[in-house]
Amino acid sequence: MLANTIKTTLLLTTLTIIFILMGQALGGQQGMILAFGLAIVMNVGAYWFSDSIALKSAGAREVSEQQAPQLFTIVRQLAQKADLPMPRVYLIENPTPNAFATGRNPQHAAVAVTAGILNILSPDELSGVLAHELAHVKHRDTLIATVVATVAGAITLLASMARWAFIFGGYGGGRNSRDQGNPLAGLLMIIVAPIAALLIQMAISRSREFEADSGGAQILGNPLPLASALEKLEAYNKRMPMDIAPSTAHLYIVNPISGEGLRNLFSTHPPIYERVARLKEMGYGKSASSYAR
Repeated sequence: MLANTIKTTLLLTTLTIIFILMGQALGGQQGMILAFGLAIVMNVGAYWFSDSIALKSAGAREVSEQQAPQLFTIVRQLAQKADLPMPRVYLIENPTPNAFATGRNPQHAAVAVTAGILNILSPDELSGVLAHELAHVKHRDTLIATVVATVAGAITLLASMARWAFIFGGYGGGRNSRDQGNPLAGLLMIIVAPIAALLIQMAISRSREFEADSGGAQILGNPLPLASALEKLEAYNKRMPMDIAPSTAHLYIVNPISGEGLRNLFSTHPPIYERVARLKEMGYGKSASSYAR
């Protein structure tokens, strides 16, 4: 767990440095100040509204205990074991089995599952999936993912604005080069920064998925139901990928969007076979207290 935390911190720091350097390269001191201002506004908005945006984007609707008694029972029991407040529960009317958690902190958390996941998983497997999602909540991964996605989005937005400025000759025409930034450095950042930001965002997301698998196993007390569930979910999502915005793919327990080629490098999720192998390794000859790695 400590190694993954250090890795996440270093990657977040690197992402922030890229953002600062991009602002400076594109606009000098003024550009750096404007970049910081943009980041603050975007992060504040993401902090307060990311959960509602994610849920609306997924077409999720909140359900009551009377509407989904078994689901509520599982979530409540796992939340108590994890020492977490009871999150809000949402249902997504989608036949593809998947799930995600969102919310800025445990007091404002929500878990969402598709109708498909309720149809194909056993109660133990569903418990494994929900324990994974509650581990995300417990580790504050939902907030980390929001910050990372926001900063990476700001970098991409700045690059897009600067690209149009280059095309129409509006970049680097000022008298004060200190304020206008370095055109060559700016051009390099336009090309490199969005790619670097994407790779860092993917790396952080993959690292947190491993951590949530381990944390979910610890909450449930058994990693094998989650391993079984992941194998089923991958098979179904390959056959029936979900029609969602790519910017929300990192939220789900398995990648809901099909892809080929450099899929592992640009994927928000680690390979399922590797996650399953780690979970099965945890399940043989180890106590629940030793599942956190």
